[in-house]
Amino acid sequence: MAVWALGLNHHTAPLDLRGRFAFAVDRLAPTLDALRQFHARQPEAAILSTCNRTEVYCASDAPQIDRTLSWLASAGDVPADALRQHAYVLQDDQAARHAFRVASGLDSMVLGEAQILGQMKNAVRAADSAGALGVTLNQLFQRSFAVAKQVRSSTEIGAHSISMAAAAVRLAGQLFEDLAQIRVLFVGAGEMIELCATHFAAHSPKSLAIANRTLERGEKLAARFGAEGLRLAELPERLHEFDAVVSCTASQLPIIGLGAVERALKKRRHRPLFMVDLAVPRDIEPEVRQLDDVYLYTVDDLAQVVQTAHASRQAAVAQAEAIIDAGVRSFVHWLDQRSPTSGVVPLIQKINAQADAWRAAELARARKRLAKGEDIDAVLEALSRGLTQKMLHGALAELHSADGEHRDQTSHTLSRIFLRSRQA
Repeated sequence: MAVWALGLNHHTAPLDLRGRFAFAVDRLAPTLDALRQFHARQPEAAILSTCNRTEVYCASDAPQIDRTLSWLASAGDVPADALRQHAYVLQDDQAARHAFRVASGLDSMVLGEAQILGQMKNAVRAADSAGALGVTLNQLFQRSFAVAKQVRSSTEIGAHSISMAAAAVRLAGQLFEDLAQIRVLFVGAGEMIELCATHFAAHSPKSLAIANRTLERGEKLAARFGAEGLRLAELPERLHEFDAVVSCTASQLPIIGLGAVERALKKRRHRPLFMVDLAVPRDIEPEVRQLDDVYLYTVDDLAQVVQTAHASRQAAVAQAEAIIDAGVRSFVHWLDQRSPTSGVVPLIQKINAQADAWRAAELARARKRLAKGEDIDAVLEALSRGLTQKMLHGALAELHSADGEHRDQTSHTLSRIFLRSRQA
């Protein structure tokens, strides 16, 4: 059985290109059907689509990667060659490793963030409802969820910031008791603001707004987070509405001055105002820091917070990767067992068929005895003994007939099969 993943994310593709491959969860059923119909042999399939990534996972008796790439390019209305420049293709163990890392938050903009796990579970439910999720992909994703759970419970992967944006959220959390109750304003619409918006949006604040010199670009980014789009010219009159302001533009001069902040504080009746200036040169006049009730942090301030968490972060990542390695080996072993050349699946099928035949024979015998009016308890006792004897006969005969080294091997094997402890 072949497994492959084809996708593009914030590491490999710009925002505008990623936007061409956004698939709504409530439209995944017809999308998955079109994807499967496009292939010569319909594969198992699932699609994970978020603001930061679109990934197609497939499984079939043989890989059909070119067909998958052609379908995705067509769905996004871009040439296949253009998509290929920004897409990654992963097979078998590498596809599993990637899925496990995504579920665990190791491949996210926000290291260890939990939102992606919920998004992946929604994608799997959608694929299952659409009838596109088979045994192989179901195993892949269920193991992904199990690995992610182990990573979160065994490491501190979600406890340490890895970026300026994450550090900004951490500092805001120290000032505000509940980030879900604050209003956040982002100034600018570049990659850093997108990253900051991703971090803050994960805490579901009361409202988000994005102010940008070009309203269209700001509104485009705002739409991804359910935020309001503003013009920069509106800032002086709207600044007092926000509890947190994060700014990062390419302006050569400050765009938020001391006077504007003083007026905003007066309208806020001196409720605290959290401000982060990630721009170089500054977006916010440095004198703002001297105002009471203003908590202003620069890019240098945040760098210190990030550096403090560095050692703990690296240890957590190393622990998470070790857990993922073990999960990948286990999945690959399971996948190998299902290979037609392994002989394991046919053997399992034969064992199940033999057990069903024994069960049917003993049930038939029990029904005859019950029809004759025999005692129910005696019939049940005979049925259980009959099944037990049939199940053990071959193993015990093999043990009695073996000698020397073969007997030791047989004893060890039978002990593992019949005497292994089972958890309740």
